[in-house]
Amino acid sequence: MELAQVKIVTDSTADLPLEIREKLGIRMVPLKVHFGKETFLDSVDIISSEFYTKLSQSQELPTTSQPSPVDFMEVYKELCDQPDTSVISIHLSSALSGTYQSAMLAKSLLDNQTNVVLVDSKSACYGLGLLVIAAAEAAQAGKSVDEIQALVQDLRNKTRIYFILDTLEYLYKGGRIGKASAMFGSLLNIKPILTLDDGGEVDSVDKVRGHKKAVKRIIELLQKDFEGQRINVGIGHSQSRDGAEEIYHLINEQFQVNQHSYTDLGPVIGTHTGPGTLAVFVTPAT
Repeated sequence: MELAQVKIVTDSTADLPLEIREKLGIRMVPLKVHFGKETFLDSVDIISSEFYTKLSQSQELPTTSQPSPVDFMEVYKELCDQPDTSVISIHLSSALSGTYQSAMLAKSLLDNQTNVVLVDSKSACYGLGLLVIAAAEAAQAGKSVDEIQALVQDLRNKTRIYFILDTLEYLYKGGRIGKASAMFGSLLNIKPILTLDDGGEVDSVDKVRGHKKAVKRIIELLQKDFEGQRINVGIGHSQSRDGAEEIYHLINEQFQVNQHSYTDLGPVIGTHTGPGTLAVFVTPAT
């Protein structure tokens, strides 16, 4: 008799490199990015570098859309057809996208619904990615569905996420802020610092003038969150590797860092935040 196994599914907004997905056996269902009449599968037909080049050349802001229920069903059915297999499907915050709802609809159409467990990460980008990696590592270690769910929930509660936007242009183009706010912020070199709250909604932490002050403010926030603790750090960036390395070195000077990694912020988040965005994802080291 084969041992029961747990397979992990996520979506492309987790910003997980292909090599990590392959190493940990993670299945990824892509969202879609639309430039006019052109449609691309996120992280399949278009990667971050190609997206930001295309974004700089486009007259109109691209749009994004979630996977269809059929996209999820195909993956769930393939995995659940394997003997003694359960699926944990972890996705972008339902407050930010219809992706989780699409996965729910796919599950409702399955014959063996009990074999699929859905998790609303209430997170995004590598904040989601860190949860998925932890789940996949636990699955490979033979943990049960309940144990993995508990692990993901605990890690989500302990994760802190901070974004620095280089420009307000894309928030304005996407209808998130008004023209006056965008113009005023640009003139004063305002750098918003954003986070995701407990409900998975985007929330403003602070607004400071200039990049250096924004980075300093993030260090202060992390000191409040993790003082005296060893931490794991992920730095996400959109065409700003130098900025990502700079903020990591500053964090490393102030904290005992157990692990650190860099990731490219993908097309879906990039549509709303634009190039030059930096994102810091921190969890306590276990």
